[in-house]
Amino acid sequence: MALTDTKLRKLKSRDKPYQVPDEDGLFVEIMPGGSMPWRYRYRLAGKQPKATLGEYPAYSLGEARQWRDDCAALVKRGLSPMALKRGDPIPEDAKPEAKEMAHAFIRNWCLKAVQKVKAKAAEAKAADTVEPFAWRWYRDVVEPNNSNPRNIKRVLEKDVIPAIGIRPITDVTIDDVLLITDAIKARGSDQMALQTRNVLKRLFAYAIARGKTTFNPAAAVEAKYIATARSRDVALTSDETGRLLRAIYVSSMNRANKLGLHLLILCMVRKGELIGARWEEVDLDKAEWLIPGERMKKDKPHWVPLSRQAVAMFDELKGLASGSEWVFPSRNTLSKPIAHSTLNAAIRSLTHDVQDFVIHDFRRTASTHLHEAGFNSDWIEKALAHETRGIRGVYNRAQYADQRREMLQWWANFVDAQIEEGRKVIIGRFGESYRRECG
Repeated sequence: MALTDTKLRKLKSRDKPYQVPDEDGLFVEIMPGGSMPWRYRYRLAGKQPKATLGEYPAYSLGEARQWRDDCAALVKRGLSPMALKRGDPIPEDAKPEAKEMAHAFIRNWCLKAVQKVKAKAAEAKAADTVEPFAWRWYRDVVEPNNSNPRNIKRVLEKDVIPAIGIRPITDVTIDDVLLITDAIKARGSDQMALQTRNVLKRLFAYAIARGKTTFNPAAAVEAKYIATARSRDVALTSDETGRLLRAIYVSSMNRANKLGLHLLILCMVRKGELIGARWEEVDLDKAEWLIPGERMKKDKPHWVPLSRQAVAMFDELKGLASGSEWVFPSRNTLSKPIAHSTLNAAIRSLTHDVQDFVIHDFRRTASTHLHEAGFNSDWIEKALAHETRGIRGVYNRAQYADQRREMLQWWANFVDAQIEEGRKVIIGRFGESYRRECG
């Protein structure tokens, strides 16, 4: 049966080349790499040579059939289409009509083939310039993996593409990156300059992965030479929360540090309150942690109800502590807790794409999501160990124990859901322990 465009689109490559016929000697050959050249088999001077047109879909089914008919007309007059395409001279003894047809064939098909090859090369070269590749990255990587990709789209549209959009990816240099970031800083937007550098770093990392270049010019520009990263004074989105915690658990950092960073977001405490924790403060049977006043910012004791996940993490940390009185003992001595900078250094060692993140964002993140979920502000403020000011604070003496316990369990479950987000992440024994407890 004759070919159709539907049939052609459904053809799949195999380990070896194979042929699918159309009509009157025309067929398409499907190569292992996926290319599909048109070929025409004809008989001339006792032989059966094959002429090749070009690949589908660059040459449509209609064009291939017209080419076949033109080839057949030449063969009837004793001329070889393959020889003409090869550039062999037209036989001198050919009749004038045959010579005219041969010249028309060369103009229509041989020169057209050269033009198509040049056009394909130009198209491939254009695809390797920054603008089309940036939008390919945005479509294939950014949109599927970011809950709010509009910020990256704005960076591309406003600063990246106008500056280097027409440049080949391989030609972009460190100076180009600096010109872009310096122009943004000249507008008084240091943090946006840093964000733009980070977007370029991710874009060129993808270009390297796709074999388009071997050098990342944005990665060669250290962030500290553009602007000092600062807290964004906003909460992490649910997507950022999941990405950050997944990055923590797949990293090579100390296991206790992984659990510590996770506990910071679940318990809503300050970093100093966590790293200074002693086992005498934690009651796993009652699922609670009582922080003494001398370690709190307001010199007042703070009660933290522990979610099932937090209890399982503390239980694992008990084994990791090797009998130390500290929940997070130093690696050098069990008689001291880890340094105040340890968790900050652990975060800096991560490879992640959450912009301008600082540890204090965990508290802000919890507060924001709990408010958005409709939990009472007084419960949230108590969980953060904030003092309510004014008359309301004078009369607000309740600890909201049951409500806070329920709220922090909801929060732990919410964070779990962000870590998973359809992707299985091995987070360790505490995860298994939690599942067993929940049945």
